[in-house]
Amino acid sequence: MAAPTLIVFAGLPGSGKSTLARLLAVEVGAVLLRIDSIEQAIRDGIGDRFAGPEGYLAAYAVAADNLKLGRTVIADSVNPLALTRAAWRAVGEDAQANVQEVEIICSDPDEHRRRVETRITDVPNLELPSWTDIVGSDYQPWDSARLVIDTAGQTEQESFQALLAVLSSG
Repeated sequence: MAAPTLIVFAGLPGSGKSTLARLLAVEVGAVLLRIDSIEQAIRDGIGDRFAGPEGYLAAYAVAADNLKLGRTVIADSVNPLALTRAAWRAVGEDAQANVQEVEIICSDPDEHRRRVETRITDVPNLELPSWTDIVGSDYQPWDSARLVIDTAGQTEQESFQALLAVLSSG
């Protein structure tokens, strides 16, 4: 049996990562772990309190369970911190999985802002961050190798084809 694969998406809200993660999950039949969905479910269950690290911790555990079953797992989150990126890598390594990290960016700030200001969430009760929130967020520089997909000026399908190409070569 081939080693399981953990594909970890990262990127600012509105960059296109959830769209690409969802398309990839369907294409390869992977388990999709979307932090927005997990964290919102936690907030809904405990009231409107902030959901701290619980969403990531739950996702790490579910990812590990599925990787140990030989499944491909796709993790979809902003993943802004070196700490969370290292934790995802550790989950994959502990499960003896191939780990591929993919950062999704939108290099055109005007296009990125337009996306953020016009998008609609499919996660019930999720309050989307504003452009000001995103620009002011703590998104730490990467300290490890990753694949980068720039969605600026591309259709969803063009970005998806670029993702498939880099995943097959990486």
